[in-house]
Amino acid sequence: MAEYADREHYIPLRKSDLVTLLCRDKQLPIEQREPVRQFCTLASAVFHFEYQQWLEELKDAYAGFDPDSETKPLSPVEQDERATRLEKVFDAFVRLMERANFRRLTPDEVRQAVQAHAATRGLQTDVDLNVFERLDVFVRGEGIGKQISRPWWNLWRKHEERIPLFHRLVLSVKLRPHRRLPKDARTDVVFLKVFKDIPKESLGMFQPGARIRLSRTDQALIVYPLAFGLGLTLINIVNSVLSDGLVKIPALLSWSLVGAIGGYGYKSYHSYQVKKQDYSLRLTRSLYYQTLDSNTGVLMRLLDEAEEQECRETYLGYYCLWKYAPAEGWTSEQLDDYVELYLESHANLKVDFEIGDALDKLERLRLVIKTGDRYRAVPLDKALELLDYKWDNYFKYNNPENGIRGAAGSDVNHSVGIRRIAER
Repeated sequence: MAEYADREHYIPLRKSDLVTLLCRDKQLPIEQREPVRQFCTLASAVFHFEYQQWLEELKDAYAGFDPDSETKPLSPVEQDERATRLEKVFDAFVRLMERANFRRLTPDEVRQAVQAHAATRGLQTDVDLNVFERLDVFVRGEGIGKQISRPWWNLWRKHEERIPLFHRLVLSVKLRPHRRLPKDARTDVVFLKVFKDIPKESLGMFQPGARIRLSRTDQALIVYPLAFGLGLTLINIVNSVLSDGLVKIPALLSWSLVGAIGGYGYKSYHSYQVKKQDYSLRLTRSLYYQTLDSNTGVLMRLLDEAEEQECRETYLGYYCLWKYAPAEGWTSEQLDDYVELYLESHANLKVDFEIGDALDKLERLRLVIKTGDRYRAVPLDKALELLDYKWDNYFKYNNPENGIRGAAGSDVNHSVGIRRIAER
């Protein structure tokens, strides 16, 4: 089984596109294409039902910590119980991020990213990690982006730089009271944020409590004119003393210094405010265009992504094992390598297929048979029956006496028949 340090588990294909890819396989007879589509539809329905239940559980857990919530609890929650629920929220969110194939940055990685950001050019921020009671940072997908700047050494002409970035960045934040935060900042809730295409060196600018910090060049452009102006004023005073004597020194010093300090001081203050507003505008623009979702919306978006990833892994794992494995089956390593080669040759995608997770799902759904260290896929028609049986039996409200059908739309005889087929 090959392992790749430069590949991720995430499969960047929509479910519908992956189904189309499988059904266009030249090795798949035309009469088998519709059953393959039905297999994917049934598997998708099963995962959607399971993830819908998980979504409801996550929303219930997060309800007491959602800063956007408009609902009220039936009864107040004790402080100890609230702390326990808070830990459950963070634990559940970490599991969700793992399912969605995100990688959690270690505290050292977060600290290094913030320090690296402080040393870069352009828009800089000063981040105090003591603002956070809890800070979890998750990333997925790494690439190279472009950044346009106008450096002085290039005569302020446009200069394009290639910078490393994260395609997705997710923050889970619980704040604590801190002097850097505004008085109305909420420290009793959990903020969830998801961003796209974030430069690795700009991680700090997306964190609460960050302060805009001028670059050394901008500081020089503000301070140097003030120093130059004051120096020029002192030179004029000295020249006046040498030419006019000491008679006018008190008045000269008073008016000259007041005028110089006032004029150049105002100019420097105005330059500082202009620079600060420019930096604030750039930060606001970045947040506007790179923010994908917040709070409960983050849960719904990421749960949907995790569900789609589950489906992709199941489609690929079953299809390759069913269609291409020999009669004796494949080991997990062989299946893993084949799926990766299949994606690379058919979709030009290089991924590190998460074989353990895929086989766990296939075994749970009874879609594979394990003999020793080898796996064989059940026949496609039986796989359809097994998935149909699982779907039909999510709810068992059948009443044969009254002829009432179950919530999934199956009657008793149908469920019994499928059960017999599945148990053969």
